[in-house]
Amino acid sequence: MSKWVPVTRCVSQGSLLGPVLFNIFIRDLDSEIECTLRKFAEDTKLSGVVNMPEGQDEIQRDLDKFEKWACVDLMSFNKADCKVLRLGQGNPRYQ
Repeated sequence: MSKWVPVTRCVSQGSLLGPVLFNIFIRDLDSEIECTLRKFAEDTKLSGVVNMPEGQDEIQRDLDKFEKWACVDLMSFNKADCKVLRLGQGNPRYQ
């Protein structure tokens, strides 16, 4: 039987093992999340309907849960890739 060894590098891209390991690692990310969460490979999308202030609070609570999860699991989100998409009449750019 093999011995445990520390992982000092990531799994190479294009491997079959990479996505499997990643999905195992993030399997608990969506626990206690109230909004819609979609996970695909290394992308995670959180979405919700905001037609009242409570909807905005719900999304913020879920983002706070993500932050806590990342700290506990020693993982970080690439904030440069995080984007907000607003649709509808409440959007300041809506015409």
